[in-house]
Amino acid sequence: MPAIPRAKAERRDHRSIAEYHAHVYYDPATTRGRAERLRQRVAAEFPRAKLGRWHDELVGPHTQAMYQIAFPSGMLSSFVPWLMLNRDGLTILLHPETGDDYRDHTAHAAWFGAVLPLRVEVFQQHRAPE
Repeated sequence: MPAIPRAKAERRDHRSIAEYHAHVYYDPATTRGRAERLRQRVAAEFPRAKLGRWHDELVGPHTQAMYQIAFPSGMLSSFVPWLMLNRDGLTILLHPETGDDYRDHTAHAAWFGAVLPLRVEVFQQHRAPE
C-alpha cells in the first residue's frame, strides 16, 4: 500500500460523521458460508444497518470478494464491539464516510483480522485536496 501523505494539522469534528461502512471480506469458494451467517445475524440484530450487494468479483479498491454494511454513527458503540466479537474469523475493514474516499479507506480505516492490500489508485482522480 502506498504511503499516505500527512494532512495538515487540523482538527476535525468526529460528530460530522453521519455514517460508517464495514466491508466484510470472504473467499467465494471457502468462506462465503461464514459471510452469509454473519450477514443474517447483522440483519436480525441490527435492522438499521444497510446490507450492500455481494461482490464475488473485485470492485473499487477491494482486492477480495466482499459486501458492505453501512450504518449510522449512532450505532457505532454497539455495532462495532459486536462485530469484533462475532466476525467468525472474517476480515473486516471499517471506515467513516467523510467525503474523502482515499483517506477513509487508508488513514481513517480500522481493520479486524488481516490487513489486506487495497487498490487505492482508484481514488486518486477523485481525491479531496489536502
